Amino acid sequence: MAKTVDDFNKRRLRSSNITVVISIALVLFLLGLMGLILINAQKYSDYIKEQLVVNAYFNENYDAKDSLKIAKFEAEAFKKIQVLVPVKRATYISRQMASEEAKKSMGIDSEALFDTNIFPSSVEVALKPEYVDPTKIDDAIKQIASIPGIVDVKNNSSLMVDVYNNLNRILKWILGFSLLFLVLAVVLINNSIRLKIFSKRFIIKTMQLVGARRRFILKPFVLEALVLGLIGSVIGLLALFGVWYYFTNQIGQAFMDNDPQYYWLIALVLGIGILITVVSTIFATWRFLRTNIDDLYYS
Repeated sequence: MAKTVDDFNKRRLRSSNITVVISIALVLFLLGLMGLILINAQKYSDYIKEQLVVNAYFNENYDAKDSLKIAKFEAEAFKKIQVLVPVKRATYISRQMASEEAKKSMGIDSEALFDTNIFPSSVEVALKPEYVDPTKIDDAIKQIASIPGIVDVKNNSSLMVDVYNNLNRILKWILGFSLLFLVLAVVLINNSIRLKIFSKRFIIKTMQLVGARRRFILKPFVLEALVLGLIGSVIGLLALFGVWYYFTNQIGQAFMDNDPQYYWLIALVLGIGILITVVSTIFATWRFLRTNIDDLYYS
């Protein structure tokens, strides 16, 4: 009979641990998924911002005999633009390249309308994402315009502002949902741990009544919580990146491009899983250590 009761308790303990691990894994999987969505939304936002270019034009009027001197001068100006802080990428467009591009855009193959290169050479500048900001765009344009040889800088500032505002609005919503999932993760994991500790409240109180110190009683529960939190976190991460690998493989995207944000996400998920599990265990156990014996039946 004693063996039957002991086996029953072991099965119940094993079932309780499996339930806690699965709960932690599922919650952290959803939390990590929101993290992946947030990271890639930010990267896509930066990519779109980099497509909003600024065009810096050189003087179109100069004597043909000075072409070599002007070409050297423009090359030096181009190098100066490339090293400016707000510049992410710069592309030099010669007068000939500008004329050819104009022909393509107008659908003209004949040289009749373009017997000379009538368009000025220029530099197409893609700003760093953080400078595609209503408060920083003007400063970036001033830095480009200050380069010797640049006579005009054009950009669609209203389009940049609209894109910036819309992208930021989307990112704020995603961040808000991510924080909501973080709160839900804390609540759900905490409830799972409390239910587990609740089933052991009489054991906790018995140990206390026979003279065991509170630290001695807490230690095995904390160690167990540490292990369960680690196992749940690892399972959640394996499921998360398994799903992410399948998704990226289907759309032909790189699985992980050595972006440090992915490693921070892994550390965050592991840390949250272990921290919440351990802290919830400490609070739940401490609660029953301070509870009167009679109240254990009504907790």
